[in-house]
Amino acid sequence: MSGVRERLTDTLYGLGWAGVKKLPEPVSAALGRTLADTVWKRRGPSVLRLESNLARVVPDAGPERLAELSRAGMRSYMRYWMESFRLPAWSAERVKAGVEIEDIHLLTDTLASGRGVVLALPHLANWDLAGAWATTALGIPFTTVAERLKPESLYDRFVAYREGLGMEVLPHTGASAFGTLARRLRAGGLVCLVADRDLSASGTEVKFFGETARMPGGPAMLAQQTGALLLPATLWYDDSPVMRGRIHAPVGVPETGTRAEKTSVMTQAVADAFAAGIAEHPEDWHMLQRLWLDDLEPRRESS
Repeated sequence: MSGVRERLTDTLYGLGWAGVKKLPEPVSAALGRTLADTVWKRRGPSVLRLESNLARVVPDAGPERLAELSRAGMRSYMRYWMESFRLPAWSAERVKAGVEIEDIHLLTDTLASGRGVVLALPHLANWDLAGAWATTALGIPFTTVAERLKPESLYDRFVAYREGLGMEVLPHTGASAFGTLARRLRAGGLVCLVADRDLSASGTEVKFFGETARMPGGPAMLAQQTGALLLPATLWYDDSPVMRGRIHAPVGVPETGTRAEKTSVMTQAVADAFAAGIAEHPEDWHMLQRLWLDDLEPRRESS
């Protein structure tokens, strides 16, 4: 059954990329809202998980407010997909006009000086659009990693899609990818990593909205090892066709401590920047999976 499901998933994504990009932008936007509302009304596991996650982000929200946020969250998530399906057909002018980033000089000035940059982002708004904007509007190529997906053909679709937007995409395979990323950074390049969810189960523990979660230590370790600047960034939507974003203050390498201790301190600083951006725009955080340790690990029964 899993093989059938995987082939169906791959087919649906293929239809999305083939079909949605042919639709006029207002039509695809309306389609995204309709799909989002339909999924939200069914209140399946993904919607319930999103609400559970949002309850930690907005702890004083009652059931009605959480329902409003999750509905807005699903609309934001579907906006991401509708934009992503259409991005390959966007003109350079449309891409350039589609994004505005505050304090982008923190990124561009560092790269202009010849120093590499690790840009760490959470699952906010549309990170693929931000990447396309970087390569198109700023003329800055960059390297990223992609999670291995099943079936392999679906993974290949995502790699081809992102490479078509001007990104160098590496498979998420640990040391091999890390070494290549380090070489790009030592050469003064840009590495962009979505870094609010640990995929290895061996990530760095952080306090995130008051509870313990794991986040990848890779951005901090790359900055330590290569001398690159670590910059957190957050993105959000408003009611316009333009996606907004902000580059947060650089995360420095502590002067003392072991490598693990430095990684812990730096990853916590990244988590704090993510939390600030997510708290301002919770409806644009597309976290439909378990994140906090209390959700990942069964709680011990009290005796």
